Amino acid sequence: MSKGPLVTRTELRRRKEEADKEAQKIYEQEQKEADKEYRKKEKEISNFYRKEHKKQKEITKSRSNEQTKIRERSNTLTKAIIVMAILLAIVIFIVLNL
Repeated sequence: MSKGPLVTRTELRRRKEEADKEAQKIYEQEQKEADKEYRKKEKEISNFYRKEHKKQKEITKSRSNEQTKIRERSNTLTKAIIVMAILLAIVIFIVLNL
C-alpha cells in the first residue's frame, strides 16, 4: 500500500527546470570563453598578416617651393659675397694708400 508518490510531477518539473537553468548557465559560460578565445585568435591572425603602416606625415614641401628657397638663399649669399668683396677692396685700398 502506497501512501502517495515519492516524487510529485511538480517536483520533477521543478528539478528539470533547475537542471535546465544550470545547463544554460554552463552553456553561456562556455560560449563566453569560446567567444573570447575566438577573438584572441582572430586578433593574433590579423596582427600576423596585417602590415603595419607608418602614419605618413602631411606633405608640406614641394619641389617648386624648395627651388624658390634655394634661389633666394643663393641670391642672398651672392649679395653678401659681393658686399664683402667691395669692403675688402676698400680696406686693401686704404691700407695700400696710407
